[in-house]
Amino acid sequence: MTWSATLPLRGAGGERVDLWRTIMSHGVADLPPNRIDEKRRVLETTVALPRGRPQTLVVRECGSGKASVTGKSGKRSEATLDGVRHILRIDEDLSEFYTLAADDPDLDWVTQGAGRLMRSQTVYEDVVKTICTTNTAWSGTVRMVNAIVQHLGEPAAGAAPDSPFGHAFPSPAAMAAAPESFYRDVARSGYRGAYLRSLAESVASGEIDLEELATADPDDLHDDEVAARLLSLPGVGPYAAAHIMMLIGRYSRLVLDSWTRPTYASLNGRKAKDTAIERRFRRYGRYSGLAFWLFLTRDWVAEPV
Repeated sequence: MTWSATLPLRGAGGERVDLWRTIMSHGVADLPPNRIDEKRRVLETTVALPRGRPQTLVVRECGSGKASVTGKSGKRSEATLDGVRHILRIDEDLSEFYTLAADDPDLDWVTQGAGRLMRSQTVYEDVVKTICTTNTAWSGTVRMVNAIVQHLGEPAAGAAPDSPFGHAFPSPAAMAAAPESFYRDVARSGYRGAYLRSLAESVASGEIDLEELATADPDDLHDDEVAARLLSLPGVGPYAAAHIMMLIGRYSRLVLDSWTRPTYASLNGRKAKDTAIERRFRRYGRYSGLAFWLFLTRDWVAEPV
């Protein structure tokens, strides 16, 4: 049984949400349980629910300012739609960022609805996926995440057992219960296997609360403390910490790595030291990293003629 619903594409501050730019906002967004069809401009994702089996959903734009959500099985519920709203960051208020960008000729285009970085259902999932991107080719990242989701994630109704799609991302408990041999021989995660098991055990036991990092008020839990907590996690270095902070809505750090530095140099017309790049985006304050990322990725989505 299938069902459908529509969601208004308006942020918490009343600002427009560009659905396709949100879906295409960063590479990790295209890892299971997500699947992006660029030709059809469709996102398929499988969300875990508080009760019952996960549901696989198809999300696409349907007319001005709306997104359609189609469930491939199960029943429509607010929990399911809340999962989509969360992934697409519809509950985030970017109006302050848009006010700053409106005065920047290089970034005024973002005020038409760009700037939402698609996130996972949990901070834990974003941390695991980010660890799987470190010191490896993209094909290695895909292999690791595919195996983790396919073999450890709970399937939605009708999910194929030999595919990661149609499975929710596994819980920390499920990943902690997987033997070392799974990470070594199936996921082939190399040295990351020990990190992933250690992280899963710490989160499953309650020793580490990753979700607090996304829900805490920045006045109570400053970005420096968030960065320090992330850097204390197994397998998380400066690049990974900056990436995870972006995905949890802490945008003060710039992701400076082997792709962003030369891309900035190409767009800027000359090489620049990290300090010069940081100075260019300092006017954005807590949104500096987001402004930098959007400056680099504008051409990821073709603009209307």
